[in-house]
Amino acid sequence: MASAKLKTRGLILREMTLGESDRLVTVLTEDMGVIRAFARRAKNLSDSKNAATGLLCYSRLDLYQGRERYIINSAVPIEAFFGLRSDIVSLALGQYLCQFTGELVPEAPDSGGYLRVILNALHFLSEGSRPPELIKSIVELRMLSMSGFMPDLIGCASCGAYEPERMFFRVQRGELYCQDCYLQKSSPAIALSPAALRAMRQIVLPPLEKAFAFTLSGQPLRELSEAAEAYSVSVLQKRLSTLDFYHSLLA
Repeated sequence: MASAKLKTRGLILREMTLGESDRLVTVLTEDMGVIRAFARRAKNLSDSKNAATGLLCYSRLDLYQGRERYIINSAVPIEAFFGLRSDIVSLALGQYLCQFTGELVPEAPDSGGYLRVILNALHFLSEGSRPPELIKSIVELRMLSMSGFMPDLIGCASCGAYEPERMFFRVQRGELYCQDCYLQKSSPAIALSPAALRAMRQIVLPPLEKAFAFTLSGQPLRELSEAAEAYSVSVLQKRLSTLDFYHSLLA
């Protein structure tokens, strides 16, 4: 019996060349989680699947279930985020966000929320309308929270203080401490100004559209970026190769 044909939309998180002209892609779909799919002749420039199965392309996909992986019959690009490809740093950050997403998203139907987060992030990154460090922090903190690793940002984990002059984020525990309570602890933490803490709360707690509805700069942005990245590495228990490449370009 022939496998049923499936239609979905998804973002290409990773591509790998097989042979001379075929591609194996990892796709974050809107309704099937993260899948791996084979696209015949997709490396050929004349093939209609060429652009639509490239890295960082959001596409409509017609596919069916093979014995080991999905097979892509046809693919049509919806958005290619061309703005990313004109700047090597933005492109490297986009690649990191894709790898980070692939590490967190389960192979399950409930993946539409993750797709909305990264599509919004790539849109703003491609437009250049938000600081890249802010976009990176939004994806890290929002996706970690969606995956069951939401940091406790309500108040000091010891005394409950909501927003003193400075708070300390204990990365390994995902908890906040005010200065008085933190001095009684021995584990390392990242100092957060009120502006950085408000940004973390806006990323994690409200509906998604509010997470992208603000901007940040200067020292508060540096604090936010440091805290979000350190927490991500702590949860994943490893540094992703694309993160190190991104930082090498900044250096």
